[in-house]
Amino acid sequence: MPAIVDRNEQRYVGYRATVGFDGMAAVAHRIAAIVGALAERGLEPACAPFLRYLVLGTDMQTVTVEAGVPVADAVDLGDDYFNAVLPAGKYAQATHHGAPDGLFAATADLLAWGEKEDVRWDRTVEADGEHWTARLEIYRTNPQAEPDPNNWDTDLCFRLAD
Repeated sequence: MPAIVDRNEQRYVGYRATVGFDGMAAVAHRIAAIVGALAERGLEPACAPFLRYLVLGTDMQTVTVEAGVPVADAVDLGDDYFNAVLPAGKYAQATHHGAPDGLFAATADLLAWGEKEDVRWDRTVEADGEHWTARLEIYRTNPQAEPDPNNWDTDLCFRLAD
């Protein structure tokens, strides 16, 4: 059951790309690359990594998305990566338990719940698509510790308009 939660701002190291949905796996794999680069510097993630959906294209064929790993302090990982901050605020949150292929339906359920509850998302609709301030998939389960995707937990956290 979705809930409204307060989230503090969160610093992260990210990688951004605009891809077709078939390119999502390559962006998601950047999470492991970021975690590895942090480990090389003796650093660990501050909490669970995520994908941040920024623009869902009007053509429904492209998405601008970030792979992000929370960090305590800004860190320079090189040209492909940047430091940013997820905004604090109220978020609608729901947890999906199971394989990632169920996330599309879980997202649809959260959006439908929001419509029923008259939630105002922190997004704008522009000519090129829906622009979201913070539409997150937070990966709570480490696949190295739990290799069975049917046992994974993913939080969907979508920021609400002020």
